[in-house]
Amino acid sequence: MSFDFKRMIKFEHNLGDKDKKYRMFGGAALVLISLFTAKIFLLLIGTVLIGTSFFGWCPVYSGLNKNTCTSGVSESSE
Repeated sequence: MSFDFKRMIKFEHNLGDKDKKYRMFGGAALVLISLFTAKIFLLLIGTVLIGTSFFGWCPVYSGLNKNTCTSGVSESSE
């Protein structure tokens, strides 16, 4: 499996509902923990997780050609 940088910058929805929910809850938990522990790193990671779940797109998933959407979208095998 290779990492495709050109595909990474292409915006295509690739997060399913379950993946979005896990990222939202995990990101919210990290943001709350960062508020009590004053850790900037946790705040940044939590914000990224919340942002990717909100937009439904993960650049790492795009680069790895991974898709967790179950909306009937088929992956192209290039």
